[in-house]
Amino acid sequence: MKALVIDRRAVKKNIAVIRRRAGQAAIYAVLTGDAHGAGLVEMAGLLREEGIVRFAVSEAADAAALRKAGLIEEEILMLRATTDRQELERLLDLNVVCTVGSADTGMALNGLAEARSTVAEAHIQVDTGMGFGGFLAGEVDKILSIYRNLPNVAVTGMYTQLHTTGAKPKAVAEQTELFRQTVQAVQKAGFETGVVHAAGSYALMKYDFTRLDAVRVGTALLGRCRRSKNDGLERVGWGEAAVDDIHWLPKGHTVGNERAVRLRRPTRVAVLPVGYQNGFGVEHIREGGLAAFWASWRAMKRQTVRIGGQKVKVIGRAGAVETVLDVTDVRCSDGDVAQFELNPLLAKGIRREWRE
Repeated sequence: MKALVIDRRAVKKNIAVIRRRAGQAAIYAVLTGDAHGAGLVEMAGLLREEGIVRFAVSEAADAAALRKAGLIEEEILMLRATTDRQELERLLDLNVVCTVGSADTGMALNGLAEARSTVAEAHIQVDTGMGFGGFLAGEVDKILSIYRNLPNVAVTGMYTQLHTTGAKPKAVAEQTELFRQTVQAVQKAGFETGVVHAAGSYALMKYDFTRLDAVRVGTALLGRCRRSKNDGLERVGWGEAAVDDIHWLPKGHTVGNERAVRLRRPTRVAVLPVGYQNGFGVEHIREGGLAAFWASWRAMKRQTVRIGGQKVKVIGRAGAVETVLDVTDVRCSDGDVAQFELNPLLAKGIRREWRE
């Protein structure tokens, strides 16, 4: 038995925290990466039950899955611009709000909408420093050309992605102000900008000034964004597996095939049938020199699981599909269930289970 457990109660708690932080701003639930490993349809269903009706995806297939699951009237925003005609056809069929991030993507969308005698809804993407796409913040004339020259594209929003990882508050504020200036320039020219949004999960939790008409949250739903002390979020997702093959190893025996650990005493061990191929311990593996090596080593030394409420140490580094536990002083037997930290986004080859 192996399972990735998603706690509905914890997700609901995080939704409440996010709603308080967002205030009057609308919430777009970002469901990229199969809802960050939690399950696209399951997460969307829970969010809808909790009153969130705006979603963002990066693949047309995800939008199709949401529509098939019954999310018919809810808004779905495609967080990526494209000129691919087949993909645009599918997005329009699914009534998805597209992204326009360049003259080319705008013309491709407008041409298709014109051919179908319809109007395509879109948000304009502005690049304030991430480089992932969008009009540069200073390209106001190019943005205005979308309004002036593409009659079959209805702009209902503008957004940017803020670079916050490792950025100082001043840098985040500068990006936000640059975006505001771009929005104001469009409004000054007499055009409606629609819903304006910039904050992602971390910016929402950290910087009030990034909270505009709407916010986009993804990892915060699972409490796995970059965290601030006492932010109220709860980490969602853990792994469970039944331990097996409990036996004794003599003093001096080695465990592991990479940087093997030599036992200092006779040790009772249990094999946990999960490893790095399942995503267990992967977040502790780092590369990049001596400092990174020691950071990884310290993290490995602290890695534990829980069996029957008892904390159990991992010996050495997790293997590909198995991990060795020190159960010398732990009351346990074959078949007992171990619980362990497992990031849903990294979990592989494990059944996903939602629990109340």
